[in-house]
Amino acid sequence: MGTQGTGMRKSTTYAKAVAINLDPNIYGTFAEIGAAQETARWFFRVGGAAGTIAKTMSAYDMTFSDAIYGTSKRYVSRDRLRTMLDHEYALLVSRLEPSRGSATCFFAFANTVAARSYQGNNESHGWLGMRFQREPGGVPHQIILHVRMLDRENLQQQEALGIVGVNLLHAAFYHADDPEHFVCMLLDDLSPDRIEADLLLFSGPGFVDVDNRLLNLLLLQKGLTRSIVISPDGEVLQAADHLYKRPVLLERGNFRPVTRVNLDMMHSARKAFTAIAHEKAGQAVEIMEITLSNLLNEDAVDTADFLARIELLGMLGKTVMISHYAEFHRLTAYLRVCTKEEIVIVLGAGLLRELFNEKYYANLEGGILESFGRLFKQGVVLYVYPTITEQGHITAENFPVEPHLEHLYNHLKSNGFIHAIPAEQSGTNAIASREVLSRLRAGDASWESFVAPEVARQIKARQYFGYRHTTSHEQ
Repeated sequence: MGTQGTGMRKSTTYAKAVAINLDPNIYGTFAEIGAAQETARWFFRVGGAAGTIAKTMSAYDMTFSDAIYGTSKRYVSRDRLRTMLDHEYALLVSRLEPSRGSATCFFAFANTVAARSYQGNNESHGWLGMRFQREPGGVPHQIILHVRMLDRENLQQQEALGIVGVNLLHAAFYHADDPEHFVCMLLDDLSPDRIEADLLLFSGPGFVDVDNRLLNLLLLQKGLTRSIVISPDGEVLQAADHLYKRPVLLERGNFRPVTRVNLDMMHSARKAFTAIAHEKAGQAVEIMEITLSNLLNEDAVDTADFLARIELLGMLGKTVMISHYAEFHRLTAYLRVCTKEEIVIVLGAGLLRELFNEKYYANLEGGILESFGRLFKQGVVLYVYPTITEQGHITAENFPVEPHLEHLYNHLKSNGFIHAIPAEQSGTNAIASREVLSRLRAGDASWESFVAPEVARQIKARQYFGYRHTTSHEQ
């Protein structure tokens, strides 16, 4: 089954649907909720659907949907998709396995979608998934995809959703052994300005070698999404689901490696936020964010380096975001789509200086004023952690800005957009991650004093970031 449909440089949706309809080994059901039966429609449209489709259905009414799949707190959710796949796959196999199971790869395809409403003010997104056999009589495998639909019109969103569904089915049956090719095919006949694919998960015994963290990093690298989020235990999360109705405390950095000062910054931010927010503090999500450019080495991502950073932060209980958002205002606009609660950015004086560097806003008609207008319009607050420099101890209170920006800075500070937070541990901010890395690679044992003990142990045990056991302090 791995050869049918290959050889096409970029198959049209029509050709992909035909290839599946003509494959005698593939047979299954479609259950689509929320944006019509757009995926199934392609297989009817091209002809020969009787060879592929056992059943299609769409339970729009919530009472009908609950009667079939059980109740759900959120109908457009991963949980609802899972119950749909559970029900439809089990039903398909129980009814058809005796008669055709020995020669058929069964599949259940499902989606639950919120397309643009009549008022046009809702978030348009959907969960798509399929449970399928990779060989007749085989154990089921599963692929789940979350998409955001960016077209302005409902009809266009439905069309795009159908194309993505066909791409997903075709890639699952013919290209699942090549994750990079799989990712590249998801938006065939589409473009990233119509559909954003921000979560992709493989599971099943045939996918044991697939690392979903690297799979989703491919989505980011190929431009299918602008960010990915990874939990402390290594699970890839859908950002809007994870951040829904929760405050966000976010720290930007390269974390190569994560240092004591990185940890103290977040600890100090959490303490300051708790003093203000009280009951909301327990719901706040801490995120350590890395821009994709900070992962690149000569335009390529070093996957071992990427995983080292993720695993060290996860070991410390930190959620990680990798994003394309170099500009603060774009990052916070994205976060605001995910949550309506407080957004706190914690940063040191060095990064604050970069934020006030006007060269980064040359592409904006309104320059730094436009950028800050977008940033603070999102209800964002900056928590500024003190930094020791050659000029002395720099805090939000004595932060030096260009003379013509002093009024702007004072306005932001006096109106609560910029807060000073104290360092909880003295001496933790002596050097940055890049200096720690330099000492580590040079065999200077002093690097260990600038990271948490468990971080040092892990770096040495796994030889992260170029560490070698033969460094001078061990000889």
